[in-house]
Amino acid sequence: MSLIVLGTVALDNIKTSSGMKKDLLGGSAAHFSMSARLFTIVHLVGIIGADFPKRHIQFLRKKGIDLTSLTVGNEKSFRWTGEYKKGDYNNAITLATELGVLLNYTPEIAHHQRNLDNVFLANIDPDVQMKLLELMGKPKLIGLDSMNLWIEHKRQSLFKLMKKVDLFVANDGEACAITKESNLVKAAKALRKMGPKLIVVKKGEHGVLFYSDNFMFSFPAYPVDHVVDPTGAGDTFAGGLMGYLTKTKKINDKNLRKAVLYATTLASFNVEGFGMAKTAPLTMAKVNERMKELVKFIAI
Repeated sequence: MSLIVLGTVALDNIKTSSGMKKDLLGGSAAHFSMSARLFTIVHLVGIIGADFPKRHIQFLRKKGIDLTSLTVGNEKSFRWTGEYKKGDYNNAITLATELGVLLNYTPEIAHHQRNLDNVFLANIDPDVQMKLLELMGKPKLIGLDSMNLWIEHKRQSLFKLMKKVDLFVANDGEACAITKESNLVKAAKALRKMGPKLIVVKKGEHGVLFYSDNFMFSFPAYPVDHVVDPTGAGDTFAGGLMGYLTKTKKINDKNLRKAVLYATTLASFNVEGFGMAKTAPLTMAKVNERMKELVKFIAI
């Protein structure tokens, strides 16, 4: 089984109570891939500028991520500058966004990538997400992520896309914004009616809610005593989720629960360092060790 992801590859400037870091490798597709690569080969689809540091590209390649469809555009690379205030790591304050190459981006993929098994549409303009989906053959599993910007300004495009996907991932605020429901269970049910069969609602430090027609479950987050930088935690979560489902091939109650546990575990590593400092060195042995701890926390 194989996995292709479309999303952003960015340069991040991030300030938290732990310090300030500049020109970090970031973006939804990059964080997703760094997590999913532990389970399967990941084909990354995105765009960078000619100014993008070669060390970041080499870093991704060394991690086994397929960059065949990572395009180099004429404009500057996508950059994001943000800050997290101490004690409030659930809300990033955006200080600057430079879209650069993203402004007129149309995804292109190699012919052999059109028939890859699973697709994940990480956070990027929903019109761009739809363009990639139109290039694909008949994927077995299509996952989708979004954000408040697209919910507010590209609502109809997002709704059209949701009818074509199997799995939808959103945080609690996004789920409520899309459905206009204040209760998360009601929001999950409303999202299901919009098309996706599998709904995952991330609740940050409070864990995750999963909903489908046949079953529903909720897991807590892995307790982290020192959060350094939560940027990319949601994308890391999605990478673990889709990566494990791609590896197992079969989607059922047991595998979905295990996929969410892996996703939760991987996200807990992400927040412990700036950028990919903690996810890049990860091995499955280390991930399994922490996941066993999480299982003990929730077992009776």
